[in-house]
Amino acid sequence: MNRYPKLRVGEMVEVRSKEEILRTLDKNGQLDGLPFMPQMFQYCGRRLRVHKRAHKTCDTVNDFKGRRMKDAVHLESVRCDGAAYSGCQAGCLIHWKVAWLKRPSDPELKPERDRGCAEADVQAGTQKAGTQNDAGGPTYVCQATQIPAATEPLNWWEMGQYVEDYTSGNTSLGKLLRGFIYMGYRWFINLGIGLGAPLRWLYDTFQKLYGGVPYPRRPGRIPLGGATPTASLNLQPGDLVRVKSYDTIRDTIDEGNRNRGLYFDAEMVPYCGETRRVLTRVTRIVDEKTGKIREFKNPCIILEGGICQSRYSECRLFCPRSIYAYWREVWLERVPESDGTK
Repeated sequence: MNRYPKLRVGEMVEVRSKEEILRTLDKNGQLDGLPFMPQMFQYCGRRLRVHKRAHKTCDTVNDFKGRRMKDAVHLESVRCDGAAYSGCQAGCLIHWKVAWLKRPSDPELKPERDRGCAEADVQAGTQKAGTQNDAGGPTYVCQATQIPAATEPLNWWEMGQYVEDYTSGNTSLGKLLRGFIYMGYRWFINLGIGLGAPLRWLYDTFQKLYGGVPYPRRPGRIPLGGATPTASLNLQPGDLVRVKSYDTIRDTIDEGNRNRGLYFDAEMVPYCGETRRVLTRVTRIVDEKTGKIREFKNPCIILEGGICQSRYSECRLFCPRSIYAYWREVWLERVPESDGTK
């Protein structure tokens, strides 16, 4: 029997005290393979709303497929600040084990046993032992690098996940239905029976009539191996920009949908044509695959609210992780302040 409550979207919860949380952690500062990161201590005692139930997530370490996670949620607007990870700017939405939270009206829920973790262990757990003096810098351990260890495989055809998407409040019934319709349409297009082009045209025509998003999985127009264009707008946080049209962006990416190595994902297509503010200019992140700091040769841009909504990703449909999309400046254009925000 699960001893933790099934929290729903919108519920108010309180982050437990530092002492209570430490009693749930092993000597590596982890619970069920998921690290409690040092920057999470600042939220102890605070009341926050549940943003999404994190019953599943996506594996950005290996294959970008879905993974099942037990007893976890995301809280509204609580993202990693990268302070314990050499200033990583990825801004990942933090996973919270339900053991670290309580409803304000709930009685105290004592951990089954004290696992002997101290705050210093949590700090030490941010780096893999013995890597501090590596030439490439320490190997970091964070929630993103630990996704495979903290989760189990989840096949896209397991229908229970979609039931929980709806019952938890993560996704509306309408979004579920639209997602299934899109996936069925995409499957039919990929049958290879020569109907791809007319079916994509039909999709675009229908979406245009109802103000929807064009078919989001088309290749770029630059041959593989060809040079992709660049632009330097020197964008800074707070700047107002408009995302160029999908058709225009396809002129800047190769047939593998990349511009100088950066992938333009189908989940970014819904933002085309929108006006948004720059949130961050990204120059360094923790590479989830290696745990090493990765310096960007060409800075990328994160836009306010520009997240992956997992509407077009068949192996991780409706993943609640809400990863920020990275934008090349060539995909954006400045707009005057008089245009206002989106």
